[in-house]
Amino acid sequence: MYDIGVIHGRFQVPHNDHLRYLLAGKALCRHLVVGVTNPDPSLTSEVAVDRNRSSAQANPLTFYERLVILRDILLEAGVSQPETTIVPLPITHPDLYRHYVPLDAVFLLSICDDWGLHKLSQFQALSLRTHVLWDVPPDQKGISGTEVRQAMIDDRPWEHLTPAATVRHCRAWNIAERLRGLE
Repeated sequence: MYDIGVIHGRFQVPHNDHLRYLLAGKALCRHLVVGVTNPDPSLTSEVAVDRNRSSAQANPLTFYERLVILRDILLEAGVSQPETTIVPLPITHPDLYRHYVPLDAVFLLSICDDWGLHKLSQFQALSLRTHVLWDVPPDQKGISGTEVRQAMIDDRPWEHLTPAATVRHCRAWNIAERLRGLE
């Protein structure tokens, strides 16, 4: 078991496979640091392997909103707050990592597309210790944030794709209407 693990994601919006990913990471370490990528527009850069990741439509939730949802879904899954820390992580700015996460931790990630391979290469270039949770082809990725956001925009059922805390907070903050306003 690792002492500290750093796991990351945009979590736009947090869904059931995000929770599965977080719990798989937590099972490997005593303390899990959850890095929320694209924390604000100034720390969000376009990446060549996936240009859509930085668009406003792909990032409807603020850092604070994602922190609240992630905190609550982890608590509801039985992970206590002292076992986790949720921080911003400007994933496209490797020169800034040291300001947000412990660099002597193990960096946990999953790979399901070129973006995942790019991040693994980026971590290895920084000599960070890594642990790949799973490496699957894109068609086996599972639930995507894009799928959940599109269902919200189309007013189709999306709640079954997300933990209860995501449903509760997204309804309270009217994220579906916010998404429709970003189109």
